[in-house]
Amino acid sequence: MNAKRVRAQVRYALGVLGLLLGAAAAQASTVTDDRGVQLALAQPPQRIVSLLPSLTETVCALGQCQRLVGVDRYSNYPDAVRNLPQVGGGLDPNIEAIAALKPDLVLMATSTPVADRLQSLGIKVLALEPKSHADVQRALQIVGRVLEVPDADRVWREIDAAVSAAAQAVPLKARAMRIYFEVNSAPYAAGEVSFIGQTLTRLGVRNMVPASLGVFPKLNPEYVVRENPDLIMVGDRNFAGLQGRPGWQRIRAIREGRVCVFTAEQTDVLVRAGPRMAEGARLMLKCLQDKAA
Repeated sequence: MNAKRVRAQVRYALGVLGLLLGAAAAQASTVTDDRGVQLALAQPPQRIVSLLPSLTETVCALGQCQRLVGVDRYSNYPDAVRNLPQVGGGLDPNIEAIAALKPDLVLMATSTPVADRLQSLGIKVLALEPKSHADVQRALQIVGRVLEVPDADRVWREIDAAVSAAAQAVPLKARAMRIYFEVNSAPYAAGEVSFIGQTLTRLGVRNMVPASLGVFPKLNPEYVVRENPDLIMVGDRNFAGLQGRPGWQRIRAIREGRVCVFTAEQTDVLVRAGPRMAEGARLMLKCLQDKAA
């Protein structure tokens, strides 16, 4: 074999190797999660465990429900996830149950305390905890990139457009209302800077709880009495004892019957920072339309 032919074969082999390496690089995905930790995946994950309902819904909104092999006990939407193995809650996940499912990725909140233990078992972890509209958009983009779903931005545009459409339908009379949105009976409220508060702002109404108090602040019940909201939004699980709280009968919203009580299913929609945010906006819109009449 002459030297010229050898050189040609070497060049060909190097070219093939370059193509293979380029293809591998194209398949690899590197993202940074909400812990500031970089996650590198050689290929899109096919076996996913989700420990946060909003991330479960995000995977499904991207059309990838079939990749889920396990979820936390609170993930209940869409129906396709109800029969999946449950591996505990976000704060008390079952490590053994997760490992037994052999996931190539676990989605969780930053507040879930088992990331290090899972990673020590060789399990990839992506921690995202959306708390604002921008966070919901970013979570869709990151999960879409990891799953190699090309139209994640389209999903967000549809959500954003639906929230805007709801805002256009808010009665003018409702725009003068000051709203108290209770997320838990402690009471914890949705602050102005939370995704719920941002939805209220986009609907053109005023949140009684200012940004200075935080995202979901725990309030002194007397504070709510003093602020005297025009309308209260609350889940039926918290409504039972609400009217019996000291002084709350004096609140304008209760006195005049402007309290919207949401079912458990509706509350799930409203309090999850995920792709059903537009549905949450429509629930708020119906409340505003009913109580502004």
